[in-house]
Amino acid sequence: MSIENTIREQIATHPVLLYMKGVPDMPQCGFSAKAVAALQSTGVPFAYVNVLQAPSIREKLPSISEWPTFPQLFVNGELVGGSDIVAEIAQKGGLKSMLETAVARKKAD
Repeated sequence: MSIENTIREQIATHPVLLYMKGVPDMPQCGFSAKAVAALQSTGVPFAYVNVLQAPSIREKLPSISEWPTFPQLFVNGELVGGSDIVAEIAQKGGLKSMLETAVARKKAD
């Protein structure tokens, strides 16, 4: 399977997926830590890919998502954005409902 196909499968499989530097318990950059904190504050489970452990994904994903930096949050197969956007949605109170809807929709499929 090509790296592009692997990425597309990951995005399609997980209703909430964060491509990040590090892991949720130990983010390796401040931006990933900020996104993880926002996601964890919702209490909704999410999947993640540590791009530091997957250099081919780190290299290829920006050309697929058309987003140059990490982290990158995908919800229902769509790019939401990076840490600032995720934190802003959380601050405005919309992140939890967005994630809950995505998880419920995936379970219904």
